[in-house]
Amino acid sequence: MTGGLNSGLKPLADIDGDPVFDEPWQAQSLAIADSLVQRGLFSAQDWSAALGQALSEARTRNETDNHDTYYRCVISALESLIASSTDIDDLAMAQKRKDWESAYRATPHGQPVEL
Repeated sequence: MTGGLNSGLKPLADIDGDPVFDEPWQAQSLAIADSLVQRGLFSAQDWSAALGQALSEARTRNETDNHDTYYRCVISALESLIASSTDIDDLAMAQKRKDWESAYRATPHGQPVEL
């Protein structure tokens, strides 16, 4: 095999050349989780357990097993770990989410969202 195993693959593509992420925020959410593990905010084991718990809860609610559900579970697990590992509580996260949603809706298409 010439060129190595990943020869010809697009960045962030799987072995078939399909995109790994549907949206940039999906990659960013996993990068945030990795960064917080690397900084010691929580362990890789805690991250794995929290994500597993969020996925289990989604299955219990009979949510469709797809990318959207998976990445909503990633966000849920991150929020849970951040709430339990920092002084940032659920109320503060909910307010920040509202702020971002308002900023997103007020931002013209194609422009960066700013708070």
